[in-house]
Amino acid sequence: MTAFTGADGRPLGELLRIAAGRALRDADVSPETVDSVHVGNMAAEAFNERSGLANALVGELGMVGARAHRIENTSASGASAFQDAVMAVRDGPHDAALAVGGEQMSTVDTSTSTEIISRITHEGEYAQGITLPSFAGLAADRYLGVYGATRADLARVAVKNHSNALSNEYAQFNKRITVSDVVESPPVATPLRLYDCCPTGDGAAAVVITSKDASASDIDDVVEVAACESATGTHAVADRADPLAIESVRVAGTRAYETAGVGPGALDVACLHDAFTVLEWLEMEELGLAPDGEAWKRTRDGETAIDGGMPINPGGGLKARGHPLGATGLSQIVELVWQLRGDVPDERAVPGPERGLAVNVAGFGNNSVCTLLEVPA
Repeated sequence: MTAFTGADGRPLGELLRIAAGRALRDADVSPETVDSVHVGNMAAEAFNERSGLANALVGELGMVGARAHRIENTSASGASAFQDAVMAVRDGPHDAALAVGGEQMSTVDTSTSTEIISRITHEGEYAQGITLPSFAGLAADRYLGVYGATRADLARVAVKNHSNALSNEYAQFNKRITVSDVVESPPVATPLRLYDCCPTGDGAAAVVITSKDASASDIDDVVEVAACESATGTHAVADRADPLAIESVRVAGTRAYETAGVGPGALDVACLHDAFTVLEWLEMEELGLAPDGEAWKRTRDGETAIDGGMPINPGGGLKARGHPLGATGLSQIVELVWQLRGDVPDERAVPGPERGLAVNVAGFGNNSVCTLLEVPA
């Protein structure tokens, strides 16, 4: 990864190249041996007036002859690039693939960024002035009202994730916050406040995927892809029978569990798409990490803390690590790999993890990618 920041200052192409180079060195894979390159990015044309990212990257890295293309799946572009790379190695003739994702959002002001992101919603809902924060505010209001969670309970999600990010040198926010800080921050979409929402920012992340035959001889450093599945959901949120249901997360998660041959009880750590605090709860319940209407209890009881029974977002999540759109899904994968290897500071290291899950969500559940990683048996 590169560090996620509010404004990096370096061009998007340079961020992608730095992250890709770090991944290649970590994997001890030379650029000329990479067969396939998959670049995740949502809106380089809008944010950076750039296109042709994959071609530019392979030129910078000296990967002449590699297959290369860009993948766009709104805020799940990074995980979709990862899934594309996994499929290239699993199903195709390729032995080594590079997945890299990034976004540079600091090039425009807040109102322009909000407009760019709002365009990913259903055109009818966009015409009515609906934004992703407003969807999240409506969902949070309903969840609190239906299940009896308090506003302070919701704030604890942000407090936990900020605490996790304190020792993450790549996180955008290395700042401890309190419940009071969250509930007293400026309102965004009632009942959500500023500290319930992830930031915009700049950054890139990358991973190398190899076939088992081509993997490094040092098996202690290898993490296997047990499953990587995706699913779409209802595009128009107003068409959903249950406004608290995110079908794409549930279906992608079910497919991933079936592919890996495990259930949620086999997980040791998870990186969820907490673009808004309420999404952490909704995704936990869709993925079977908590019964319906009880994710808030697990947050309150400390079960989702690093030393809890089901640690969630040990790197800080989107809330504190940051959310450069095309980089997020791959940053979740990087965090899981670090956790499974034990390559993180003790302060945020999950004790002895063997299997982890990541879910990267496009829009407000329009599309989701669920990945299961594990330490080889």
